[in-house]
Amino acid sequence: MAVFNEVESERKVEDAIYDQVILAGDGWMKELEPGQVLRIVDMEGNQAADTLFFDAENPEDHYSAVATIAGQSNIYLSTGSVLRAESGKELLKIVADTCGRHDTLGGACSAQSNTVRYSHDTLPMHNCRDTFMLQMAKFDGKYEKRDLAPNINFFMNVPVTPEGGLTFEDGVSAPGRYVEMKSICKTAALISNCPQLNNPCNAYNPTPVRVLIWEE
Repeated sequence: MAVFNEVESERKVEDAIYDQVILAGDGWMKELEPGQVLRIVDMEGNQAADTLFFDAENPEDHYSAVATIAGQSNIYLSTGSVLRAESGKELLKIVADTCGRHDTLGGACSAQSNTVRYSHDTLPMHNCRDTFMLQMAKFDGKYEKRDLAPNINFFMNVPVTPEGGLTFEDGVSAPGRYVEMKSICKTAALISNCPQLNNPCNAYNPTPVRVLIWEE
């Protein structure tokens, strides 16, 4: 089931309390207070922003693709989607989205998955799993490797085949499109701006994304 639920935000960039560009291949992690709104902007189009969320007061209760999909009866994310934790707790809600559909099945690239999907000589290539762990390490042990879970791929196009398989296709985003989420509880947001050079989702050309935060 596809989702194309494009809704523009009324929030103005000049009112944001935080504004940062994440270069291709870099990571970012920040704790959001309840009511704060996070926007992720696809600056040049079709860039995959691999993203995880945690209950910041109970990091073991991380984003759950299964709970989120079951809660909305849809495998894709867009405006109105509630992002749920393993416990079923509501972490964030997508309140605006100008892309229209985001993947929650394809997962993050890792050294190991690169060798399986592509070839053994991709083993040393930079990957999202390593970026996730580097960012979590900045929180002095609060977030650990075991807390990693299947993630959201914002702006990534991963259709499901009639046989139930996944395919990695050209993106459905464009320069300047964004997704905006309101934090329901104190939530940690973790992003790896994917460095992947081996699939067509970003036209084999990783580009920057931008993150902005507003108070409620």
